[in-house]
Amino acid sequence: MDKHEDVLKLLIEALQANLTPTEVKKDTYEIPVGVSNRHIHLSQEDVNRLFGEGYQMTKLKDLLQPGQYACKETVTICGPKGAIEKVRILGPVRSKTQVEILEGDGFKLGRGTQTRMSGDLQGTPGITLIGPKGSVQINEGLIVAQRHIHMGPEDAKHFGVHDGQIVSIEINGPRGGILNNVAIRANDASILECHIDIEEANAMGVNSSTKIKLIK
Repeated sequence: MDKHEDVLKLLIEALQANLTPTEVKKDTYEIPVGVSNRHIHLSQEDVNRLFGEGYQMTKLKDLLQPGQYACKETVTICGPKGAIEKVRILGPVRSKTQVEILEGDGFKLGRGTQTRMSGDLQGTPGITLIGPKGSVQINEGLIVAQRHIHMGPEDAKHFGVHDGQIVSIEINGPRGGILNNVAIRANDASILECHIDIEEANAMGVNSSTKIKLIK
C-alpha cells in the first residue's frame, strides 16, 4: 500500500467513525519528553543571600520551555540527616524559592516529601540552602514535582484537554507502561513537552526514542 492509499484509508475510517482527520491524528500525536533531575528556582532575595548582593545568574543553556534556562551556578541543600551538593539552579528568578527533589532524596535529607505542582508551596517542608556567600533557611518550598505536560492553547484544543486537567500517559518500550495523575499545563507561554523526573524515567526505561501517548 502506497502513501496515497494510506491517506485515503485514514479518511475513509474517519468518515465511517464520524470523526475528522485531526481527531484521527490525535491518537498518534507524539509528545516529546523532558526528564528533570533535582533543581532549584530562587527568588532574587535568596540569590543575594547565597551569592552576594545584586548577583545575576549565569545562563548555561536554554531549556525547551520559552524563557527557561539552566544556570551555571549550583548550591548545596541540607536536611536533618544529610546534604546533597551541586544542585542546579534554573532561571529566571521567581517571586519565591522552590526546591524540587526526587522521592529518594527525601530519605537522604531526612525530610518527608510532598508531590505538588510548581508554585503550590503552602504547607510544604522547608530546607537549608548553602551557597558560596551564605546560607538560607526556607520555611516551605521543598517538593517533588507532579508529572505534567506543557502545551499551548492549540495543542490543548488538538488533544481535547484543558489547563489543570488530570490525564494519564502511555510510555512505549520494553519497560514502558501507563503513568496516572499527569497534570495538563496549557497556556500561551508553553511548548508541547511532557515533564517527568529521572526516577520515573529510569523506571520506565525512557530514552531519546521514547514515544509518549496521552490517555484521557
